[in-house]
Amino acid sequence: MKNVKIFTGQGSTDLAKKIVKSYFKHSEPIKLGKKAYTEFSDGEFKSFPDESVRDCYVFIVQSTFAPSDNFWELLMLIDAAKRASAYKVIAVIPYFGYARQDRKSEARAPITARLAADMIEAAGADRVITIDLHADQEQGFFKIPVDHLFAASLFVPLIKKMQLSNLAIAAPDMGASKRAIAYQGFLRDLDVDANSIICYKSRSGDNKVGDVIVLGDAEDKNIVIVDDMIDTAGTITAVAKALKEAGAKSVRAMATHPVLSGSAHKRILNSCFDRIILTDTIPLRQKNDRIEIVSVADHFAEVISNVVKGDSISSSFIQKSC
Repeated sequence: MKNVKIFTGQGSTDLAKKIVKSYFKHSEPIKLGKKAYTEFSDGEFKSFPDESVRDCYVFIVQSTFAPSDNFWELLMLIDAAKRASAYKVIAVIPYFGYARQDRKSEARAPITARLAADMIEAAGADRVITIDLHADQEQGFFKIPVDHLFAASLFVPLIKKMQLSNLAIAAPDMGASKRAIAYQGFLRDLDVDANSIICYKSRSGDNKVGDVIVLGDAEDKNIVIVDDMIDTAGTITAVAKALKEAGAKSVRAMATHPVLSGSAHKRILNSCFDRIILTDTIPLRQKNDRIEIVSVADHFAEVISNVVKGDSISSSFIQKSC
């Protein structure tokens, strides 16, 4: 079997360390690969593996959240590993940045998610492993294999463990309705009854939320809002308020990617949420007592192990699209 080497960019060091530690549960023990990183006085930087990767499976863990240096470092590490004769170079991208720009939404607008995919391929990646893309169809932006994981495999067991009565799963907007209905189905498979609620929001501009209309019965319900990310927290806190005003007994949220930009932390602290659960695809920039973090490390470690062994990953994850 080929040797396995796992490297990380500056943006995902903590998560990569957890993945390496968890990898031992599924395969042989390994250490995080050594990396050389140099930053020049003008802000330009250089990053590359600082050990031999010849004929190895090379996994590069890096989420591509802001600043754009994180994306550039991912490309550099892929290119460097490819030029150093790695057997396979697999980009492990827990958070795929620019995924919201997945279509031409207005005249002359770029489709940046497709551009990002093209750049990852051009750098030399042989495969991509990611979790909860903003839209499932973005897998089709790549010509290389994409293993698209779902945080539902983490969140659904947590919801069941909460043993909430009068449970309802809510979508914070129409775009997330498919995810909420999928969660409802997953819970039904685990003998947990849950209604679904769809919230309709209007926008007055980018990152600006207008009115929120609740479609469904929220009266006396324990509600869990599910989404792929929380950015400014404007939408999700407005939805939580609307659900409370509609008679919800409690409101929780589960989202995969803690982008948490701008005034997000302040909005969350001042919100009516009982609990917010996020994953560690992006490191938290500041502590927030209302936020609980669950790790995706073991999921990625298991998939990495299965990819190396040539085993299927479908048996390890909830596979319905959400």
